[in-house]
Amino acid sequence: MRLNRPALIVSLTLVFLGMAGCSSSEQEELQQWMVDQRNATKPKVDPLPEPTKFTPQAYNQEGSIEPFSNQKLTQALKRESNRGTANAALVAPELSRRKEPLESSPLDAVVMVGSLIKVGLPVALVRVDNLIYQVRAGNYLGQNYGRITKVTETSIALREIVQDAAGEWIERPATLQLLEGSK
Repeated sequence: MRLNRPALIVSLTLVFLGMAGCSSSEQEELQQWMVDQRNATKPKVDPLPEPTKFTPQAYNQEGSIEPFSNQKLTQALKRESNRGTANAALVAPELSRRKEPLESSPLDAVVMVGSLIKVGLPVALVRVDNLIYQVRAGNYLGQNYGRITKVTETSIALREIVQDAAGEWIERPATLQLLEGSK
């Protein structure tokens, strides 16, 4: 059974008109229900409490030292600077000396790849950026003013000088271990 084209068009038009007629009444019912719900809902908001009254108090400690005086601050700064210079004289980096080439690389980029004895003294072989360098006790290594204190067959011991959270210079030991099976 084959329908002709004009009959198909007429039947589809009737179906769409029927659906359009049904949807408008449902939409009106929905709109009315939303209006009813909006009118029935009454929000409850508690009032804010009254702020408490602030009454300022006068500073009545004339006989004692005022905590915010310039004199007290100056005395505290002098005490700190005296303590800081005494400690800085004990541990401080040598800022005036000429830096060695291996001080430009961070310590984690330096790898110990071997060791040897040269003129009776132990010498370590380190790799930085695919270049091999010879270092011995007394040489500097790393960006934290690290000075090599001891070279053994399997490790390099150094003493780094870094600043702590308060800005004081402190010593920190560090070690580089021999990298086994390095290429």
